[in-house]
Amino acid sequence: MKNISWFTKLCVFVCLSISVLSASAENKDLKLRYDRPADFFEEALVIGNGRLGAIVYGGTKQDRISLNDITLWTGEPDKKVYSPEAFKVIPEIRTLLDKEDYRNADRLQKQVQGHYSENYQPLGTLTITYPDGETKAYERWLDISQATAEVRYEKNGADFKAQYIASAPDSVIAIRLTSNSESGIIAQLAFDSQLPHAAQCSEGEISATGYAAYHSFPSYHKKEAYYDPERGIHFRTQIRVVAPEGTVKSFASGEIKIDGAKEALILVTNATSFNGFDKDPVKEGRDYVKIAKHRMDQAARKSFQELYEAHVADYKYYFDRVELDLGKTSQEVASLTTDKQLKLYTDEQQTNPELEALYFQYGRYLLISSSRTSGIPANLQGLWNEQIFPPWSSNYTVNINLEENYWAAEIANLSEMHQSLFDFIKHISQGGEQTAKAYYGVDKGWCLGHNSDIWAMTCPVGLRSGDPVWACWNMGGAWLSTHIWEHYLFTKDDDFLVEYYPILRGAAEFCLGWLIEKDGYLMTSPGTSPENKYLTSDGYAGATLYGNASDMAMIRECLLNTKSALNELKTDKDLGKRIDQALARLLPYKIGERGNLQEWFHDWQDEDPHHRHQSHLYGLYPGHHITVESTPQLAKACAKVLEIKGDETTGWSTGWRVNLYARLGDADNAYHIYRKLLRYVSPDGYRGHDARRGGGTYPNLLDAHSPFQIDGNFGGCAGVIEMLMQSTLHSITLLPALPKQWKEGSVKGICARGGFVIDMTWKEGRVTGLTITGRKSGRTTVKYNGLSKRISLKEGESKVLI
Repeated sequence: MKNISWFTKLCVFVCLSISVLSASAENKDLKLRYDRPADFFEEALVIGNGRLGAIVYGGTKQDRISLNDITLWTGEPDKKVYSPEAFKVIPEIRTLLDKEDYRNADRLQKQVQGHYSENYQPLGTLTITYPDGETKAYERWLDISQATAEVRYEKNGADFKAQYIASAPDSVIAIRLTSNSESGIIAQLAFDSQLPHAAQCSEGEISATGYAAYHSFPSYHKKEAYYDPERGIHFRTQIRVVAPEGTVKSFASGEIKIDGAKEALILVTNATSFNGFDKDPVKEGRDYVKIAKHRMDQAARKSFQELYEAHVADYKYYFDRVELDLGKTSQEVASLTTDKQLKLYTDEQQTNPELEALYFQYGRYLLISSSRTSGIPANLQGLWNEQIFPPWSSNYTVNINLEENYWAAEIANLSEMHQSLFDFIKHISQGGEQTAKAYYGVDKGWCLGHNSDIWAMTCPVGLRSGDPVWACWNMGGAWLSTHIWEHYLFTKDDDFLVEYYPILRGAAEFCLGWLIEKDGYLMTSPGTSPENKYLTSDGYAGATLYGNASDMAMIRECLLNTKSALNELKTDKDLGKRIDQALARLLPYKIGERGNLQEWFHDWQDEDPHHRHQSHLYGLYPGHHITVESTPQLAKACAKVLEIKGDETTGWSTGWRVNLYARLGDADNAYHIYRKLLRYVSPDGYRGHDARRGGGTYPNLLDAHSPFQIDGNFGGCAGVIEMLMQSTLHSITLLPALPKQWKEGSVKGICARGGFVIDMTWKEGRVTGLTITGRKSGRTTVKYNGLSKRISLKEGESKVLI
């Protein structure tokens, strides 16, 4: 990965720093535990190495392991503009809006639409079938402190164990089966895929070669996919069995049988022909067959123990940076399986600080496991998908979801995992220049619509028939680009800022070119507020309008970030002047008659008052230009919006609201909403007694939108830190929204803007131990216990304040 040299230094600094934590929050017993095999995806255990992933069901008669490769998508490079002259319609839409003709503005907006994104694809399924037998003492778990999954049980009086890892160092999934049965392990392996493929089996190895569709549509449009063996991304899957003490037989049917071994090692690897967002995966693709063979040959030279040790060391290098203790759960509750704890937490409102801390750390686990492939960030489902037509294509939805995936990256000390997103932003900025010109008539800068995919598509979606409420939004570049400045604030990495500043500048230039003057202000026209509709005075439920608050918030934050960056780099003075002039003339926020921050230019009602999106609160979080201290009236208006919306919403929206309440300093509501995020939700396919639906958390702790979207996990992870610490480039505030339920605890290794690492303990709402380490040399003001202390640190220096 790029730009991480300073992380090696940081690891040394943190490890050598003197800790003052009186009650160390060691990462012990961070396990998701269950007492039966998974019947549904939402009960299964997910593992991943950032590219290759597995969904482990842990069955005793048949163990199903669903496989994913984050580079396996439908489609080809996105080079053609679907609507090359769509921009010519923009003046007509503006004229309609000037006449307050919202119906026809919505109708005409459909002309400013391109094609849909492609679909992220499942790789296939490995099944391991065992003989029937009486099974008891079953247990399975996922240890997120080591990124290892395990299944144990007794069958016919003998012990059986299966261990699973997804190794980044060796690019394989490794499974070790062990048994003390006199007859040894008897198992049959098979591989299948929903994609076109051909498999062969010989010498204890299954090799499958296949390909994805060269084009497909999203399930909500039409379930169609088009296949051609000469087009699309191709893949090669290899599964090898090593069992020296037993017999391994291969069959022409494509199956492998293990007989009589006390121990068997199963290795799984995969490679695809994907060679970049702009390269034809067939004509310019990677030699995926050769790559898969090399990975398998290299891994097969090692024992499971060697693979295991390398995997754990690699994973813990990232994971062990942060420790969290929110208190102790009663032994009676802690001894229960995770799904039972989650139900009790939901139904009986039990206190369970260890479950709350586990959920936080699970977010970090998921980010490490799904975001380590250059240019391919975690998607809507992170890495784990079993469907050819997954919900919302399992794509990159950029009107909140992709960004939320990375809210915890910096503060939770996982900056390297952010890099795949930065590479992706660099890719989309190229096509985004074409989209800015063709769809919006803006000659400088780049923009991004509602969706994207592995091919870095940027156009507004809809095929001229999509509802503008979701299809016609164009602020994706303004939002995504702010991650560049955020990364710099945490790392102070000058080389990174030099490299990525042109992309941030390009997003700002689009914003400047897209703004128009109306009623003496600069604003957008047309605009939409992501997926939300207004009600006009005559009852029309519309999407298209001018001067909507979410557009203005994202533009304001993008321009502020760009101005800060160009000042830091001492460049682009003329652009800086243009930004200053624009900021002074931007349409200001408005407060409605109910005391709410207005989402619409007019003080209209929402079609759905409890709508999941709260995009117009962007300036409060993840933005920074609305604060309780500097804009108290606007902050109060944001709080009113949240009050009106209530607390029943989707998983990702709940995660966002945790952060919003934390920024407001509202500890009670931040914690209340965090508990809502951990509300038990049944697996989607479960139709039995006590089936539960809605937003919350599935038995395997994955986020329930529902269905599964991973963004809620990441939003909740970020929200915990926002309750414990908030920061700017010049200040760090400790315990700004500490819930009374977390009256005593500790945290180690969380990161603050300005380039600092925080270790602290607290009791009864007061910080009792505090050490700050400098990632880079710098100064900051630390606010805690009613005090403000100005400190200065050199790179690598630690200072004990309490």
